[in-house]
Formats: sequence, structure tokens, C-alpha cells
Amino acid sequence: MKHDVEDTITSGQRPPVQPTMPDLDDTIIISARRKSAIVRPYKRPDESQAKQASPTTAQEAARLRARAAAQVKPPQAPVAESTEPSALYYRVQLDGTEQAYSLEHACVFGRDPRPPRIVKGVGPRLIAVQSPQREVSETHVEVRQLGSSVIVTDLRSTNGSVAQVPGNAARKLRQGESVVVSTGTLVDIGDGNIIRILPRRRLE
Repeated sequence: MKHDVEDTITSGQRPPVQPTMPDLDDTIIISARRKSAIVRPYKRPDESQAKQASPTTAQEAARLRARAAAQVKPPQAPVAESTEPSALYYRVQLDGTEQAYSLEHACVFGRDPRPPRIVKGVGPRLIAVQSPQREVSETHVEVRQLGSSVIVTDLRSTNGSVAQVPGNAARKLRQGESVVVSTGTLVDIGDGNIIRILPRRRLE
């Protein structure tokens, strides 16, 4: 008995189904599996480790604070200059006058003395003298104290200056020359104007 191929087979073994190849033009969607996150239970920190990380005693905490404070240096305040008149200064005096001038500041003598063009710190004291014969220059000589010494400097005067140091011969200073003198020295700048170096005295 012949069977029609179009008839349905209801019994017996089913014919094998040939697998079909996918069309290359079709899109193949493959769903990727997500990796599940690993959730770990919370674990309390070991109390013994926490105690080791923090100071165990009040003394240790105080020691750490002291060490931190020692590393921070406070700003240093400027040192104020002492205003106490503790230094000793020589004095100068024109012969025939009563007034003496302290060499706390330099003294400049002349007919019409002028300060230097460049002044560092406090300027000199200007002392005018009489010079009828005009032997004294306008700005003639400077006397200043440097440490425990007195220095006389001729300020390029026209007629020069003569210094008489006790126990030594008189010496004429060249223009611009300086000489170290002592107490009792006489400096002749002309026209009878003689400058005397007086002993040191504490400022009042």
C-alpha cells in the first residue's frame, strides 16, 4: 500500500529534522549573563587593634601633644633697640665757649656747614663758627666717635686743619684726610677756632 507523501505520519519514529544554518544576514543576539556581586558580611574591627592604634594612656597623649607643639615655632618678635643712655660718648667744645657737644652724633664745623648729600641714619650736628678772615671753609671738618675712638676728618677744606694730639707734634691734615685722636686733642681750623676733645661721659 503506497502512502501519499502529503499524508501525516501519526505512528512510528519521526523522521530526523535537519538543522538549518542561520542566515548570515540576520543579527544574532546573545544575552550575556551578569556576574552577580559578591556580598560579604560586615565585620567589626578587632577591639585589640583599635586599642593599639590609639594612645593607651593620658601620659602618652600628652607626650604626643607636646611633640606636636614643639615642632611649631612661634614667630620671633623683633628685638627692640635699647633706649637707655648706657653708652659713653666723647664731647667736643670750641675754646672760649662753655657749651660742649656730645659725639652721640657726628659734629660738622664750618662757616656755614651743610649736611652730606647722602645721609645714613641720623644726620650730623651742624656747628657754625665765626671766621672774619674766611680761613674756615663753609663745611670744614667733621668729628665723630666710632666705638671707643674719635676720628677727625678734613672735609676738603681750603686751608686745611691742624691736629695736636697730646704727646705728639702738631699734624696738618690733607684735604679729605682722617686721623684717630684721643682725649685732650686740639684741632685748629683757622681764625682762632680750636676744637677740643673732652673725655667720655654717660648721656644724661
